[in-house]
Amino acid sequence: MDFDSIIERHAASAPGRVALHFSGQDISYAQLWRRIELATGVLQAAGIQRGDRVAWLGLGDPALLVLLFALARLGAIFLPLNYRLARLEHEAILEHAGVRLLVTDAVHATAASALVDSAGCELLPASGLGASADGVPAVMSSGRPEDPVLLVYTSGTSGRPKGVLHTQSGLGWNCVIAIDANGLTPADHVLSVLPMFHVGGLCIQTLPALYAGAQVTLHARFDAGVWLADVARRRPTLSLLVPATLRAVLDHAGFARTDLSSLKLLATGSSTIPVSLIAAFHARGVPVGQVYGATETGPVSICLRREDAMAHAGSAGRAGLQVEVQLVDERGQAVRTGEVGELWVRAPNMLCGYWKDPDNPAFADGWFHTGDLALCDSQGFYEIVGRSKDMIISGGENIYPAEIENLLADCPLIVEAAVVGVPDARWGEVAVAVIVRVPGAALDAAAVTQLFEGRLARFKHPKRIVFCDALPKTALGKVQKAGLLDRVSTPAGAA
Repeated sequence: MDFDSIIERHAASAPGRVALHFSGQDISYAQLWRRIELATGVLQAAGIQRGDRVAWLGLGDPALLVLLFALARLGAIFLPLNYRLARLEHEAILEHAGVRLLVTDAVHATAASALVDSAGCELLPASGLGASADGVPAVMSSGRPEDPVLLVYTSGTSGRPKGVLHTQSGLGWNCVIAIDANGLTPADHVLSVLPMFHVGGLCIQTLPALYAGAQVTLHARFDAGVWLADVARRRPTLSLLVPATLRAVLDHAGFARTDLSSLKLLATGSSTIPVSLIAAFHARGVPVGQVYGATETGPVSICLRREDAMAHAGSAGRAGLQVEVQLVDERGQAVRTGEVGELWVRAPNMLCGYWKDPDNPAFADGWFHTGDLALCDSQGFYEIVGRSKDMIISGGENIYPAEIENLLADCPLIVEAAVVGVPDARWGEVAVAVIVRVPGAALDAAAVTQLFEGRLARFKHPKRIVFCDALPKTALGKVQKAGLLDRVSTPAGAA
């Protein structure tokens, strides 16, 4: 897969076609390619060579994409930093990755300056990537398909974040798989609003759209009102939201009056998707597809396509193009259709390894062991039921927290909820639900318990309900269940 020349090809065949729209300005493929050429020269003049790591600290910006493609041309590695992390977390990542150069936008310039002093790397303002061509020699691309090009650190729900490394070939294959999953064509228009320090925002629609020669409208950061305004004004055909941003759009005052008819598919993923959220968009005629995967898998592994979205709401979908999926038991043996097993993935868009951790058992013999539990029906549609480490065994019965969490998500008096297992002398483990109520809502433990009657087997009902003001989360918005266990280990807050 020839990843480093994607933009060059489009600039040659359709130079005037809009590649990006950002902050009121159109950037054609020819203009984007020129920026990449200039940035490549600047990076080479700064001494960046094959295999060097260059980090980005900033919001969503065309400069991020310019930097990625310029580094690909040099055979170097792009490391997007999560701008929501604390300084010590950034320092640990920069040190672990051995970053040589940190590129920053104006918003994060002060923080970046402090980081380079402690990390021992050089600093380059994003504006410096577009330096004048004077004195910047023409650069011939030396990037190769097998070159690592993207290093993304996991959100670190427990323990130290891991560096996940992807090659140029892997990113190219992910674009091909994602194009098939999204039904992308050069005529499409993607509204990209999720942070691109994560493979979701970067690799599910944004890079695939550019690979396909489509147009991307890019927002610096998500805002529900701005998303709705651009759907109405710019008429995108595709967009990607996670459950929290889906909810923000749905709860916005402008949702009911905004014309959503241009959207042929609204993709989502990242965590459990409440069916009530999906139904609200389906009621407006917008198909909601899902993408299942992980930082390690590109991330597009399983996808619910547009043609299946309405009939299979809540399903993760079928295996993507060229993606192999198997469900296995604790011995690594395949389970039967309809049975729950751990989901393993093998595909050409997989990671090539973990940075400084070549023997990590999560990636063995080409298979990534996701740690997620799923079942597959006779038609090949997968349902994710939870994490293997989160599964609760109560009285010998398996309880999957996602089952309970999905029911709680449908209650209009609940903002969000999560379920964890705690030790119990009689049952071994029992389920505990931790709930954030809508402010002022008259919701007590008895009312919550009633939500499960007739809808969930009695042994699955939470044995305790805990109310709190907010759930502990990672910088990517995923609930930290380890943090929840600390909260439910004492009776404080219990109802």
